[in-house]
Amino acid sequence: MTILVTGATGKTGRHVVRQLLAAGEEVRVLIRDPESAANAENADALSGVDVVRGDLSEPESLYAALDGVSSVFLFPVLDAIPAFAETAKRAGVRKAVLFTGAWAAGHTARDRASWVYPRYRAAEAALAENGPERWTVLRPAPFATNALWWAPGARADGVVRLPHPDAVCPVVHEADLAAAAVAALLDDGHHGKRYTVTGPAPVSQAEQVAAIARASGRPLRAERIDPEVWRAGAERFLRPGIVADLLNEWSQTEADPATALPVTSCVEDLTGRPARTFAHWAADHAADFS
Repeated sequence: MTILVTGATGKTGRHVVRQLLAAGEEVRVLIRDPESAANAENADALSGVDVVRGDLSEPESLYAALDGVSSVFLFPVLDAIPAFAETAKRAGVRKAVLFTGAWAAGHTARDRASWVYPRYRAAEAALAENGPERWTVLRPAPFATNALWWAPGARADGVVRLPHPDAVCPVVHEADLAAAAVAALLDDGHHGKRYTVTGPAPVSQAEQVAAIARASGRPLRAERIDPEVWRAGAERFLRPGIVADLLNEWSQTEADPATALPVTSCVEDLTGRPARTFAHWAADHAADFS
């Protein structure tokens, strides 16, 4: 049977595709605009797979994509999850793996008061209550790939401008999240589980900058900026609620690292190998900063 991957051209989705193909699975990917997606950057994500046109936010576009599909890796287009879950169940999909975010676990009062917390929880509930019979939720820590936001500045003048450079988090490598998702898709025993997926250790943003400098060979330094300056720039590409959540978490974990997201063993539990360090991520992405 076929496994449908949504978000296949994203940082995590392309790893999911690659790992499923390596496991010998038949993969179909849902793409909103296949013509525009068919470029060199996406060649690896689309090679060897069945590409179908569809949009998670348009349930009527999904029936052809779901025909013959046994399992789905579900990218978190949160508002679209309720309708998709019902459509997938009607189409005969037996298993779905959704990722939301670590804030959904509500480890702290800060997380439970966040803008995304009720939205993540609503998407998870919709999948559990109205979706395919078997489901698993992955709640990843913030992605190590968020450091790619810093690449333009790093290349321009070697300075990474941060509102809270000493904020800490056990950020997760996208390949580890993908491996956890593939394990949940292919292995039994994960039905009804919600896993908080983290990297192996807390690492501050300043430490991340230093790791990128070592890996890329480019002299980089972190420079503290006013949080409101960062907010003004970030709200051009992030929702204001997410920006507020990030600034709140960073300020608190900088002041007290003990309030950071706890490290979990979920990557090793699901995949059989330890989570990759941020230094590993920096080595994998050194070219992005060169």
